Amino acid sequence: MGWKSVDESLGCIEYNPANVPFEDLDCLYPSMKNIYTKWEKNMVQHVIPTRDSMRENPWIPITAVTLYAVLIIYGKYKMKDAQPWNLRKLMALWNFSLSLFSFIGFFRTLPHVIHNLYSYPISNVICDDPESAYGSGMTGVWVQLFVLSKFPELLDTFFIVIHKKPLIFLHWYHHITVLLYCWYSYAASSPVGLFFCVMNYGVHAVMYGYYFLMVMKWKPKWFNSVYITIAQISQMIGGVIITLMGYYYTHRVEGCYVTDDINMAAFLMYGSYLFLFCQFFVRRYLNKGKKKSKKE
Repeated sequence: MGWKSVDESLGCIEYNPANVPFEDLDCLYPSMKNIYTKWEKNMVQHVIPTRDSMRENPWIPITAVTLYAVLIIYGKYKMKDAQPWNLRKLMALWNFSLSLFSFIGFFRTLPHVIHNLYSYPISNVICDDPESAYGSGMTGVWVQLFVLSKFPELLDTFFIVIHKKPLIFLHWYHHITVLLYCWYSYAASSPVGLFFCVMNYGVHAVMYGYYFLMVMKWKPKWFNSVYITIAQISQMIGGVIITLMGYYYTHRVEGCYVTDDINMAAFLMYGSYLFLFCQFFVRRYLNKGKKKSKKE
């Protein structure tokens, strides 16, 4: 079992800096070559060395989330008796940038998911070495950018604190746990990471776009926040299903790259997110609707 099942005679096999073979999607689908920038093409050679560096520095995400938690406490303390800041334009630019980044990432990684699902048995897609399956080449660039983007996304909390908006548990818990999971699962070469990456890119593209429109007061009346929450809940359901599939195949397919510890971490993470987002949905939309009915 493994990515050795790829037919190298097809002539679309490249080798990454670690001399690991991988399918070159650009070769299989030549029209895709025209959509990549020079910067993206240059980044390909840095993917594996950066991944190796992440493996050697497990202290970085722990330091980041610790500093993040300390700054939240300090920021809320400093803002307790202060007037809210007004950085709406900067916040709009921030949300627009993250939405654009997520849209690009989604359309850069989705084709590889479709290709893998169409070309290989689901057991291979779930279990094969991600370095060969998707972690190298252009898709590998955007998977790595996805992982690293969890650091700047922590700045979301900055805007909440300085504008003195409610900082709910779900918000900071999600930021901390997703950063830790993404770093360590990527460093451990978790094969199901591409699914998580595509789902998150897609939801974030719409979510940050919604935030941008809200800040700019351009949001159409039909674009209700309930759709964002439903998309987030759907993402968490998808995450739970994928981790269950990972558990199934890792105990039935010899040489499966899914490991019990990383898979269990993903299951607990997505399971807790699912509970918290469902709880948020009930409180925000269902209970709110009941209160309105009682008033009427």
